[in-house]
Amino acid sequence: MSLIENKKIAIVGGGPGGLTLARLLQMNGADVKVYERDLHKDARAQGATLDLHDESGLKALREAGLIAAFLANYRPGAELVRIIDKYATIIAEDQPTPEEEIGRPEIDRGPLQKILLESLQPGTVTWDCNFDTLSQQDRGWKLRFKNGTTAFADLVIAADGANSKLRPYVTPIKPFYSGIMVVEASVYNSETASPRMHKLLRGGKIFAFGDSKTLIVSSKGDGSLVFYTSFKAGEGWPKKSGIDFSNKALVLDWFKTEYDGWDAIWQELFENAAVPFVTRPIYCMPLDQTWEPLPNLTLLGDAAHLMPPFAGEGVNMAMLDALELSECLTGAGFDDLQSAIAAYETAMRARATEAAQESLDSGELLHSPGAISFMMNMGGQGSMPAEL
Repeated sequence: MSLIENKKIAIVGGGPGGLTLARLLQMNGADVKVYERDLHKDARAQGATLDLHDESGLKALREAGLIAAFLANYRPGAELVRIIDKYATIIAEDQPTPEEEIGRPEIDRGPLQKILLESLQPGTVTWDCNFDTLSQQDRGWKLRFKNGTTAFADLVIAADGANSKLRPYVTPIKPFYSGIMVVEASVYNSETASPRMHKLLRGGKIFAFGDSKTLIVSSKGDGSLVFYTSFKAGEGWPKKSGIDFSNKALVLDWFKTEYDGWDAIWQELFENAAVPFVTRPIYCMPLDQTWEPLPNLTLLGDAAHLMPPFAGEGVNMAMLDALELSECLTGAGFDDLQSAIAAYETAMRARATEAAQESLDSGELLHSPGAISFMMNMGGQGSMPAEL
């Protein structure tokens, strides 16, 4: 008898990890609902293009029967990476061969979300469900949402991201600040709005380095680009800076000062960005985190193992979490749900620790005087770092 037979399963969070898990569980006959805080699927602008890895993100899609849909929606050519110095001089570029390309294909977040949503049974996702509280009830859980609705589940999976409201029900362990701050923005219709940068980008990614600071630019299939400045700063920098990040002129003045000596082409990004700019202090869960497994509540993705984006592992780890958790819940070999959850969490924490250490190390190298040399050495060794 399956561990999830006649069980109601609630997944809180409709990101790639949560949706992948819902798909895999439904393929095994599970009764699954996904509760997502967004009002609808298009409520939020999607971030930069994702680099899916063969051994994790793509593996999960293969097991979910979605690789054909993925291949119909990924972006050939988006794997181009240009390494550029602060003077806008192209130091090197990495363009995979067609054979290499499929091992690390790029896809925008929007199309990936669409693929996953369309793979689910109608009514699987309930929108406008911002999680509020969880209480034990009848050997299961009562979930209450901020819109006043409630739901019951025998098993709850927290897939609600970096600021997970469900994680404290599993463990009090909190993330630590990595020391790196990101300022993010988008330029829409970049070919017209920012023609020089659009030409330099060539539909791929730019990694620019100088003075132990970075500027990463990523193209998107809708004709926009997303860019991120990142630098060492205190955790409270956004408030202490006194900058109004909805004021483009003030942010541009900050950039000219903070990135003094950088070529004027980079200013084009700030001059044409949509406001407000978003500040992101970069956090990481402790590498030695552990907790006692619960019988009917677990975590995946950033809710479980938040890490910096500088190794490109975040979404890939979340989708692999979904695959491995589904295998533990639906496979043989476990006497009860708690044993299955324990096995999943033990393996998940071990591999997440390795990925987080790599992410922390990459973050330090990308914000060091030797950043360009580091990126040059990364060329031809699989995916370039950074997944923002």
